Amino acid sequence: MLIFLMATTGTTFTELFTVLPLACAIFVLLFGLFVFTKNVRSRIHQLMFGFCLSMFMWMLGTFFLFGFRHANPESAIFWDRFVYAGVVFMPSLMHHFSLIFSKQKGQKKLLIFNYLLSFFFLFISRTTLFVDDLYIYQWGAHTQARLFHHIFLGYFFIGTGIFFVNLFKYFRGLTNKQSRTQTLYVFLSFAIVIFIGGTAYLYGYGIDTKFPFAYFSGFIFPILLFYAVSRHHLLGSKVLGTEVLVSSAVFVLLIEVFLSESLLAIIARIIFALLVASIGVLLIQSVKREVAKSKELSQLADSLEQANIRLKELDRQKTEFLSIVSHQLRTPLSIIKGYIELIEDGAFGKITKKTKQTLTKMDESNERLVKLIDEFLDITRIEQGRTKYSFDQCSMNDLIDSVVKELKDRAENKRLSIVWKRSKNTDKVYMDEEKIRHVVFNFVDNAIKYSPKGKINISLETQKGFVVVRVKDKGFGFGKKDEANFFQKFYRGENVRGTNVNGTGLGIYVCRKFIEKHDGKVWGISPGSGKGSEFGFQLPIKRNSKASIMVIDEVTGKAIEDAK
Repeated sequence: MLIFLMATTGTTFTELFTVLPLACAIFVLLFGLFVFTKNVRSRIHQLMFGFCLSMFMWMLGTFFLFGFRHANPESAIFWDRFVYAGVVFMPSLMHHFSLIFSKQKGQKKLLIFNYLLSFFFLFISRTTLFVDDLYIYQWGAHTQARLFHHIFLGYFFIGTGIFFVNLFKYFRGLTNKQSRTQTLYVFLSFAIVIFIGGTAYLYGYGIDTKFPFAYFSGFIFPILLFYAVSRHHLLGSKVLGTEVLVSSAVFVLLIEVFLSESLLAIIARIIFALLVASIGVLLIQSVKREVAKSKELSQLADSLEQANIRLKELDRQKTEFLSIVSHQLRTPLSIIKGYIELIEDGAFGKITKKTKQTLTKMDESNERLVKLIDEFLDITRIEQGRTKYSFDQCSMNDLIDSVVKELKDRAENKRLSIVWKRSKNTDKVYMDEEKIRHVVFNFVDNAIKYSPKGKINISLETQKGFVVVRVKDKGFGFGKKDEANFFQKFYRGENVRGTNVNGTGLGIYVCRKFIEKHDGKVWGISPGSGKGSEFGFQLPIKRNSKASIMVIDEVTGKAIEDAK
């Protein structure tokens, strides 16, 4: 870069290094201002700006020191003392920054003492007891260190060393990857300023480093922090990185304006700088909009997550309530059933035919309540993870036979016929017989309940390693909305509203849960309202298990005992 500038502008090596501190001063000040304006009330932003201001005074004073070193040595000494007006506060500002950044509560007295020393050296640096005389070398100059400068130098490296110790301790306790990366960049950025920038002190002792390492730290420090801000969101900013990048590009273009040799070149570079600045403003506005949208979506996601947690808690409480109520209701219903049977058997005396009919209706109503409570208990066991599954090779034909036999009379009472033919190709299926029987029973029972006439067809077949059971009826049927929601908890189809058919919407929800635990699939389809429906399920014929009979815990999904 230096060779390119010298070749294109004719600038000498000495003149270029004279301008270097000024460029660094402007660059670091711009970075500090950007940080500060992003959050004026933030202490950590204030301290970062304060440190950048200290570096600005160092670099600006050095620029004038270099400029006056030959023409006016007294002015050069004044400007070198101006340098220390910023440098003396670096240890205390860094110490303070490390406490805020690492969220440490202690070291208050030490911090106060650090600031007091900074003010002490601020006043003493105005005198000849701190620096005096001028050491001029090939491309610059520096005042010569005196007694209190030696003391200050010890304070400078001890005071800034506290910063590095605090950050190192903070870094060791971090577990978050992004926080560790941010801390590492802060540590490295300040280390470059202190240990590379600190080589400027050597000139105060008559040592020429032959190259201005110290002043390049004024570029490296903000560039590293800029990368940490833009890439790793240091200081909590997502837009700052874009703003600094645009400003840096404009800054470089303006420096080229000052190095121009002709009026035409100056005008062209100014126009180009304004164009880049305009595009940069549009880019910054675009990034701000994206950040605002991202923040809004993040807040919405957090709100939804909190609402979801509350809903889950309400659902858990409702499940516990159902469990408690169901268990409490089951006992008196069992007692009622027992007394009805005793009365029917004549244990309390002879009963009339009319009384027996009444008792039969009472028993039927009691059975409906028992069935409803059993559904509630099934729900609570499923949702609390207390349902156990016992798998074995069972006959699907025999299972459907038993369901048809049990429900045949009920169907005939409604003048319905159940059409079922055993399958010759499919029989043994690895399943929990009790759970699958519950599913088949529920589907056939619903077909009877919701079919005013016609036939109920039950089929069993094999398809690509799965056994498929279908229950078809000529009943109420349903629309697409019902089809999408039937297997949800407490959902009842619009097709049964206004009818005298009772239900809770729990039966097929339980069926779905049972089938899913068998790695199967359940469905309900209909060509439309009044056109009948089909409810069915498919199960894998074989499961990956060595045991012929296995009990599965619903919570873990693992075998908890072997029956054979």
